[in-house]
Amino acid sequence: MRPRLRQERQQQWPPALGLQIQVVNAGTIGEINVAFAALARERADALFVGGDALFSGRRVQLATLAARDRIPAAYSQRDFPAVGGLMSYGTNVTDAWRQVGVYTGNILNGVKPAELPVQQAVKFDFVINRGTAMLLGIEVPPMLLALATQVIE
Repeated sequence: MRPRLRQERQQQWPPALGLQIQVVNAGTIGEINVAFAALARERADALFVGGDALFSGRRVQLATLAARDRIPAAYSQRDFPAVGGLMSYGTNVTDAWRQVGVYTGNILNGVKPAELPVQQAVKFDFVINRGTAMLLGIEVPPMLLALATQVIE
């Protein structure tokens, strides 16, 4: 079942900050355009794009639309800032695949899968595209740049 475009107003969260979250889902390429039209019309202050196969395949479209509409966007995969997205924070994919290899090796060496511990990601990537930040008129603090795994100029 593919997600459908859905807009819903969430209760203010957290109330002390006066923030309001709006969830916009898109399940097709056309719905991405519709979603961005809604975000631009409502003058969204920021956007977070979750990890999804459709979004990964349309990263140039998403980064271009966010820049066009001047919406600061954060992504869960490091490939987005490489094509013009503002920033990403997410699991280091190389390390995740290394963990898969370790699990596979253990199973091939006779360990029962049920006996293997559940592991969480331990390495994360934080990538900032400084050029996109400048385009959006955002000055990234030096401390934040120092924390980044990679800064794209």
